[in-house]
Amino acid sequence: MSGSDAKDGHRDFFGRGFLINLLRALHLVGVVGLGAAMLGVRPASETLTFVGLLMTAGIAIAALDRWANPAYFSQVNGLAVLFKVTLLAGVGMLVGFNATLFWSVLVGSVLISHAPRVLRHRKLF
Repeated sequence: MSGSDAKDGHRDFFGRGFLINLLRALHLVGVVGLGAAMLGVRPASETLTFVGLLMTAGIAIAALDRWANPAYFSQVNGLAVLFKVTLLAGVGMLVGFNATLFWSVLVGSVLISHAPRVLRHRKLF
C-alpha cells in the first residue's frame, strides 16, 4: 500500500509508524514539561519551549493521521484533537483554571487515544 490509496481510502508510506512514534515521544516531552512548569517544578520561563514542542509534534501527528486517513477530522479521534487544541489555546486566557484544564485535556486525551478502535474511528459526519 506504500504511497497509494487503499480500497478504504487509507494511505501509508514506509517508516510512517516509526515517524509517528518519534513524534509521540516528542509530544509527550512537551506535555510533561508543560505539566512540570504548571506545577512549579520547572521555571515558568521554559513553558513556551514545552508548549512549542507539544504543539509542533501534535500538529505533525494530526497532519500525518489526516494524510493517511482522509476521514480523520470527521471521526471521534480527529474531532477530539481539534477540541483539545481549542481548549489548550484558551489556557492562557483562563487564569486560575490552567491546572484544571491541563489535567482535563490530558485525561480526555488518554481516554480517547486508548479507547477501542471502533469508538476512535467512528465517523460522526
